[in-house]
Amino acid sequence: MDKIESVQSEIVRAGHAYWLAGKGERALPQRSDFDPPLEIPRLIPNMIIFDVLHEPLDFVYRLIGSSVRAHLMQDLTGVRMSDVAYQRADSVVWSHQAWVVEHASPRLVRPPYVGPHKDFLFIEAAILPCGKDARVDKLLVFVDFVRALRPR
Repeated sequence: MDKIESVQSEIVRAGHAYWLAGKGERALPQRSDFDPPLEIPRLIPNMIIFDVLHEPLDFVYRLIGSSVRAHLMQDLTGVRMSDVAYQRADSVVWSHQAWVVEHASPRLVRPPYVGPHKDFLFIEAAILPCGKDARVDKLLVFVDFVRALRPR
């Protein structure tokens, strides 16, 4: 999913637009360019902020919105992704985030849903890099869980 026009989720579209506005004409915005509680409080439940560690690459959960936390089955705040069995370097989620860090470019994704709610069709997410001088040090991620329509 390369184009924002392919995204169904209004939450993901709005998160992407927020990142673009903060970025302006620069290659990357910095985390300090954003104040989500003040600027986009309605999106915070669907937001994750990761610290990016280099050498070796890893991602640390810094903020996990309440909607996302409900699907993780545990509170991962402060936890490295490499310490979560289903999120390590060989996972789909890890590979998307690693791509964003390597390319210092945003990525729109539809990873498979793995969790307790069997009525979800898929997840949509925008993985958005922040940093300085093309070195990504934070990821802003906006996530939406898209449910299947129930038959009437």
